[in-house]
Amino acid sequence: MQTRRQFLSAAASYAAIAQSTRRRPNIVFLLADDAGYECFGPYGSRQYSTPILNKLADSGVKFTNCYSTPLCTPTRVALMTGQSNVRNYTDFGALSPGEYTFAKMFRESGYATAIAGKWQLQGNKNAKGTTPADSGFDQWCLWNTPITRRERYWNPALDVNGSLKPVTEDDYGPDHFSGFLLDFIEKNKDRPFFAYYPMVLTHSPFLPTPLSADRASKVEQRNFEDMVAYTDKIAGRFIERLERLKLIDNTLFVFTSDNGTHHSLRSKLNGRMITGDKGAPTDAGTHVPLIVYAPGMVRGGRVSHDLIDPSDFLPTMADAIGAKVPHSIDGRTFWPQLQGKEGAPRETLFTYYFPRPYAAAYDTPYQHPEVRFARDRRYKLYGDGRFYDVAADPAETRPLTPAAAAPVRVKLQATLDAMPAHGVRIPREHWERSAGAPSPRWHLLH
Repeated sequence: MQTRRQFLSAAASYAAIAQSTRRRPNIVFLLADDAGYECFGPYGSRQYSTPILNKLADSGVKFTNCYSTPLCTPTRVALMTGQSNVRNYTDFGALSPGEYTFAKMFRESGYATAIAGKWQLQGNKNAKGTTPADSGFDQWCLWNTPITRRERYWNPALDVNGSLKPVTEDDYGPDHFSGFLLDFIEKNKDRPFFAYYPMVLTHSPFLPTPLSADRASKVEQRNFEDMVAYTDKIAGRFIERLERLKLIDNTLFVFTSDNGTHHSLRSKLNGRMITGDKGAPTDAGTHVPLIVYAPGMVRGGRVSHDLIDPSDFLPTMADAIGAKVPHSIDGRTFWPQLQGKEGAPRETLFTYYFPRPYAAAYDTPYQHPEVRFARDRRYKLYGDGRFYDVAADPAETRPLTPAAAAPVRVKLQATLDAMPAHGVRIPREHWERSAGAPSPRWHLLH
């Protein structure tokens, strides 16, 4: 007859086996391109139609203080590696070879991995890049790889696992990208999967979508609003498929954006007109949406004011699936907060921004100085000493005196001092030359 100790030991063993065999959560990650928080209904917009994201925000967790870098490649490098750009960024359009990415983490954890949408990480003449396969993706359907040349929207160029896919003038790129990942989810419904969708929407050129009332429209603002609506529709397609496959309760769905809206666009939000400031380190260039929906794992109906940085997504997803990151990173997990625990929210963020260091060194039109800043929810301190109350002055037109909000300034300075003064992957001569580079409202960058 079993003793009580033997019984408890056997029960513990069975529990351990059940825990080890229980399926780990799937991850579906949508990253919009060039869409600031002001473009989405959950943040108060009535100008844009986003009913799906409204529902996901109401039923999930909406974050109000998620800040990207001001441009796509820097954000995606930080997002994929969990590190600040000051440590591993080399140049626009490049993810350095050998970087440990979230896709590698998922693959090592036994996940099927796929990516669709915009790549633009395979390097240039000044900096070596990385292929999707070498970054950890089993399958891909991508625009902006070395074999793609045509547009991303109508009659798109599609690199599917290394070969160009035949398309026609009536083919719409976002439908192909989302369709590819939906098929991937269907094929891998019986195993854990990671589906990453760095979208081409809503980046310029601003063109009509398949649902636009006027398919010949040349009005960029109107077309952009249609593109935001189509982004919302695509999010709905993923939720619908996950529900149909009965996977929704075991899937973590994430929606965010890589940077602010293009500076040619204007959006009304809560009685204030916001001009997009993509490429600039202002709030209008960096404040992005973040919605997390996971009805089987995360209690919804909540709003979080925690500070979130692009580097935080890798450790958060690692926590969600029980994986370990093999080296130190700058990101901080917010999985405990999603679980309703206290966690360790950030008090400050550090951002390093030097998007085209080689351009700044070689007198090309794309000059931008090396920029670093620290911020909390209200204040921002640049490495050159400029200090702003960004809650009251989001356009950063009224610098504060050094004596203003002194305790906060000390805290932000400590954050700056804890990080390298210059990008460690950038040759010294490039950041030295950058110090004198012009920055007329930053927009030569685009």
